[in-house]
Amino acid sequence: MDKAFASLILAGAMTLALAAGAFAQSPYKAPRGPGGHPDLNGVWQAMNSANYDIEPHPARAALAFRKGPVTPAPAKEVLALGAVGAVPAGLGVVEGGEIPYTPEARARRDENRARWLDRDPEIKCYLPGVPRANYMALPFQIFHSEKAILFAYEYAGAVRNILLKNPGPAPIDSWMGQSVGKWQGDTLVVEVTAQNDATWFDRAGNFHSDRMKVVERYTPTGPDTLRYEALIDDPATFTRPWKIAMNLYRRQGEDARLQQFKCVEFVEELMYGHLRKEPLK
Repeated sequence: MDKAFASLILAGAMTLALAAGAFAQSPYKAPRGPGGHPDLNGVWQAMNSANYDIEPHPARAALAFRKGPVTPAPAKEVLALGAVGAVPAGLGVVEGGEIPYTPEARARRDENRARWLDRDPEIKCYLPGVPRANYMALPFQIFHSEKAILFAYEYAGAVRNILLKNPGPAPIDSWMGQSVGKWQGDTLVVEVTAQNDATWFDRAGNFHSDRMKVVERYTPTGPDTLRYEALIDDPATFTRPWKIAMNLYRRQGEDARLQQFKCVEFVEELMYGHLRKEPLK
């Protein structure tokens, strides 16, 4: 190799290494918003398949199966959906890949998965809880000023008021729980407690108890990206605390707004149709 050419390659490599080092030492500095904190206002959405299953999973024909002549076949209730009812593959968002269930809780998760059609709260339009609300197929919007932060979700019209002063324990458990937030540098940290035990993490039957505490972290990593992390602590269900992590993306353009998806009325026939004087076949 020509010495001059080799020197040019070496110089280029050193330049790239120095640039990479400088980038590693200079984390993204988000534009300032209310109160001098990063401006998180906007419509955000996850772009992954975590709502199907937060653990790594291959593509499969359906979420619900029945016994087939050779191998399991899609449940008859979803058979007509074909590819629309199938599950796309996902790399998972759980740190380490696997949720650390206790043996008893894992058996219940497997039962939930087998009875997904009867048990998934999303099917009945129940509120999704935290963290699931943040990675459903629909977007959510963050509104914040110097003194208040509000999360509004397109799914089911769910909302979260992020309290900036801890009022103490919540008087009652609820679907979305109580959220108390604070800033740690450029990261918004939200502790969520007092959620009931009726929400799931995904459509794959992953669940929790009413003892769960979630600590969320929202960190700007680019002009239109947030790094979202949630630490899950629930000693009644898991052998240790565990974490999920993913990117959230700010929507741009004409569709950067929430639409209405108040789905309660869409499930009335499913939940109450059998009460008709003459039920539909």
